[in-house]
Amino acid sequence: MQVLIQHQSGRPNGFLALVLMLTVLAGCATAPKPIKDAVEEKAAVTEETSVTHFDDGRQGFVIREMSSMDGEARSDFAAAVVLLKEEKYDPAIELLEKVIAAAPGVSAPYINAALAYGETGKPEKAEGHLKTALSLVPGHPAASNVYGLLLRKGGRFAEAREIYETALKVFPEYLPARKNLGILCDLYLDDPSCALEQYEIYSQAKPEEEQVSIWVADLRLRLGVQQ
Repeated sequence: MQVLIQHQSGRPNGFLALVLMLTVLAGCATAPKPIKDAVEEKAAVTEETSVTHFDDGRQGFVIREMSSMDGEARSDFAAAVVLLKEEKYDPAIELLEKVIAAAPGVSAPYINAALAYGETGKPEKAEGHLKTALSLVPGHPAASNVYGLLLRKGGRFAEAREIYETALKVFPEYLPARKNLGILCDLYLDDPSCALEQYEIYSQAKPEEEQVSIWVADLRLRLGVQQ
């Protein structure tokens, strides 16, 4: 499970803009069973605050934060992202904790550190950082998506559902959270109506994902819902 949050320098006024992509990397959920979802996230400087469309057809959300990162912190953050991509979690954590100490008001380092802690068997550390990220940006979709997966892995299904639903109230078009909420309802909460609703919304946005269409058809059959 990786959510590698990257960023570019903000404008002179100190704003940092994170663009949360709606795309899901290949190799994530391919069947309604326990999965490790991977969400691609990029960043760009922009003043948009809603869904943003890119030239290559992708879509994303922009989250603007006041950035307190200096040049050294930005360099350390970029290096940590590379280490995460290489699955070198311990050195990534060391750099990210250094960035957090230098710039405690930016959400991205907390989320990436949480991912690294999760991969190294330290869920308590991961949860603490995710809670901090969500205190900085309530409903942060990337933090919520990672947190939901962490809670699900720990058997805290009701809490995971609350996290997903809270995020989707703020960012209703954030598809990875929709998909994971559907899987949670389908496999862990025995709530097929919830699962069908989430899968249908996801499938309408990404009709090319045939597997989700199969899940929709299966649930409609089980619930007696006409096509």
